[in-house]
Amino acid sequence: MAVRLIYETHSITVDNEIGIATGWLPGELSAAGRELAAELGARRRDVDVVYASDLRRAVQTAEIAFPDGKEIRLDSRLRECDYGIYNGRPVTEVAALRRRHIDAPWPGGQSYRHVVGETAAFLEDVMKEWQGCVVLVISHSANRWALQYLLEGVPLEESVDAPFDWKPGWEYSLA
Repeated sequence: MAVRLIYETHSITVDNEIGIATGWLPGELSAAGRELAAELGARRRDVDVVYASDLRRAVQTAEIAFPDGKEIRLDSRLRECDYGIYNGRPVTEVAALRRRHIDAPWPGGQSYRHVVGETAAFLEDVMKEWQGCVVLVISHSANRWALQYLLEGVPLEESVDAPFDWKPGWEYSLA
């Protein structure tokens, strides 16, 4: 049996709205983000479990989306890439440097390859525990790139430079 994995981004944050790359900082959902989180919950009622990054913005998204007792598990392996000294810097500044940090860690932080490793370990655990189930993951852009790399073979070099086109979730079958 396979695991049906659904990936959703955390909802819009105040930082997103003003162009800040939050990284490992907690972040806070904006009013629009809280509305989108409620919409996420309405469209994803069919999931067996919700996993979320333990960063505040992802936790808020999960809690607003599923206030009725759906099991929510927080997992630090689903965190955004740690930009180190660049956490909280303008998105334009961080975006211009992403390609340099695919394998080399951000100063005081981690590399995107590290995020891939964390995401791969997370997927292994999900496959062991949730066969035949639907698993929702609420996480960050670096984790989306890791999923693209691990499950679709998209090189990280392409993902980090591509514009982010939001949609209501990406679905994968983990066999």
